[in-house]
Amino acid sequence: MFGRRSFIFGSATTAVLGLASGVEASDQITVVTTTGMIADAARQVGGDVITVQVLMGPGVDPHTYRQTRSDIVALTRADLVLWHGLYLEAQMEVLMADLARKRPVVAVAEALPRDVLLGHDDYADKFDPHVWMVPTLWADVVAEVCRALTEVAPQHADHFAARAAAHTAELNRLAAYATAQLLAVPEPARVLVTAHDAFGYFGAAYGFEVIGIQGISTESEVGLSRVRSLVELLVDRGIDAVFVESSVSDRNIRALIEGAAAKGHEVAIGGELFSDAMGPEGSYESTYIGMIDHNVTVIAAALGVAVPPRGLNGLLGLGSWHDHGIGQHRQHSPPLWCHW
Repeated sequence: MFGRRSFIFGSATTAVLGLASGVEASDQITVVTTTGMIADAARQVGGDVITVQVLMGPGVDPHTYRQTRSDIVALTRADLVLWHGLYLEAQMEVLMADLARKRPVVAVAEALPRDVLLGHDDYADKFDPHVWMVPTLWADVVAEVCRALTEVAPQHADHFAARAAAHTAELNRLAAYATAQLLAVPEPARVLVTAHDAFGYFGAAYGFEVIGIQGISTESEVGLSRVRSLVELLVDRGIDAVFVESSVSDRNIRALIEGAAAKGHEVAIGGELFSDAMGPEGSYESTYIGMIDHNVTVIAAALGVAVPPRGLNGLLGLGSWHDHGIGQHRQHSPPLWCHW
């Protein structure tokens, strides 16, 4: 995963547990995951006891992803398959159901209590799958990954439990950082306009109004009437920052910007967020903590907060707000929407 560019990350997992446990490659447990977020959780918990293959790389949209022949081969050979569930990998549900009759297959997000999941008006019988947007929710998914690994390889139970506990401590630290930065955004400015509705849990956790051009799935269609109504909203409410997503086309976001400009209202791109996929391979943002650190820092900076240089761990870099100057002009400016 980190072959192209390495970075120093003082993770609690590494510090507490070390880098090696003397497991031979031939004895490693083969884990296949659908998304990068789940792959990262598996690596954090499993360490060198496991080897992980992820099907969906950076910038890949899990809502529309269809398995390839090589994916099927990898899945059928795995000791454990971890997928998200909650209808995130909509095109793979039949395959996963069939595979689960033959080998260990776990939908890790479906272990979350139903009372913490968000519904959606467009999908009455489905839940919003984007639970990774909140570190405290993701910690429960990490616990499910630990349970699944322990069930497959009970001889390593203590190893998995110790690493899961260390990673959970990291997630709690990330959660505290996110709360501190996002609650510093003035309340009138807590409006997040994005390409699709992936930030519902984020909004509920941090008090943001979230407006997605598309619904919770990127397969949903966007009509001209939807674009027109959102342009009117941007103009009427004086919203002057919108956000693109790394795994979703920016076409609709740019249509909003152009539509607002035609009405005399300037709207800027506040930054690029990682929604359904993590950052480029080998970067800090290709880890779950780096992904969320990036999102929190970019959003807070664009909405008027003087964020720490390079985020929580001082490691934001590749594709981050710091390198592109996003948000820097706002750090010492009056809050957005101060004319409300």
